[in-house]
Amino acid sequence: MYRPLADEIRPKTIDEVVGQTHILGETGILRRVIQGGEIPNMIFYGPSGTGKTTVAEIAAARIHRPFHRLNATTASLADIKAIMADVGTLLAPDGVVLYLDEIQYFNKKQQQSLLEFMENGKLTLIASTTENPYFYVYNAVLSRSTVFEFKPVTAQEVLPVVRRGIQRLGEKKGAQVQVEEGVEEHIARSCGGDVRKALNAVEALFAAHAMEQDVTITLEEVQMVAQRSAMRYDRAGDDHFDILSALHKSIRGSDPDAAIHYLARLLEAGDLLSACRRILCACCEDIGLAYPQAIPIVKACIDSAVQLGLPEGRLPLADAVILLCTAPKSNSGYLAIDTALADVRAGRTGDYPRHLQNVHADSYGLEREQGYLYPHDYPNHYVPQQYLPDALLGKVYYQYGENKNEQAAKRYWEEIKGKK
Repeated sequence: MYRPLADEIRPKTIDEVVGQTHILGETGILRRVIQGGEIPNMIFYGPSGTGKTTVAEIAAARIHRPFHRLNATTASLADIKAIMADVGTLLAPDGVVLYLDEIQYFNKKQQQSLLEFMENGKLTLIASTTENPYFYVYNAVLSRSTVFEFKPVTAQEVLPVVRRGIQRLGEKKGAQVQVEEGVEEHIARSCGGDVRKALNAVEALFAAHAMEQDVTITLEEVQMVAQRSAMRYDRAGDDHFDILSALHKSIRGSDPDAAIHYLARLLEAGDLLSACRRILCACCEDIGLAYPQAIPIVKACIDSAVQLGLPEGRLPLADAVILLCTAPKSNSGYLAIDTALADVRAGRTGDYPRHLQNVHADSYGLEREQGYLYPHDYPNHYVPQQYLPDALLGKVYYQYGENKNEQAAKRYWEEIKGKK
């Protein structure tokens, strides 16, 4: 019977698990919890192929209870009830351990069905999810569990696993295995921190040599098998928003190298439109009035990118990102509109001043009755009059930024308004 290589060489002890030293190292809290033998309800959160299932099985083995595994994408309430029916019998006198993979796919009712058994200790739940549990797991379950975050495994940590996988498949095949220089390192790098993905690549390489007595794995073969596999991106998941956030914050932080890196990750995943939207947003939010010419320039770059499509569209977007990273920064417009919105939402508004209202008589040249002063009739196109509602008189929303452009505007208006 076929067993995936990742399952065949799955670690049996904590010491064999690669990565996750922050929780499984010598002083790691999860290591100490498991070694203590009293396993609480836990939620393992992190990307695929980082050891969540492996650690769950190791933890379950420490408390010597029947271990059940369900996947929330296909499991139902009936499956949970069937497992709990054994509790208290000879099959499970002290309760069970349930490993629930992809718990985010359970709806509220399904998740709540676990609560009764979690409360009385008959069920020890170890759940895993690739999505942020604070968004996808209901509070009642979350409050009864401890969350542990699993992180992508580094290439250096994946490398011994790749070598072990090649050795195991070579032994099973009874073949002499020759590996070109750089092959193992390339597999370890290209898996994107996913150990399972690295081992799947090893299996695919051996499958390509199934009809040969001896195996020679070349770097060219590895590059074909592992192409783009380092990408870890889901347009509907956390990675989508994390990369966009990283791009935006790198632009705001004036780091062109980091911003270009995150742009490349978005474009490699084919997400042109999300990149365009976030770049334009960063332009208005973080460069704004310090360099207002950037807005039409970036808009032109985005229009060009959309018209060109990928891969050519990467060029105007790269120009836009570098321009924004190296431009002066100001968030004065962002602060002004958000402060004003806060007042509006809190009901701090008031009536419009009479001379600002639109009345039908205006169209017949009777503006005078309204009392409105037309600024263009006055020197420097400015005349003092009230614009804010009475309730907000004197309120200041816009504060000039410290950049050269806004300071020049400030001096200009201080000079004009100071004469009045």
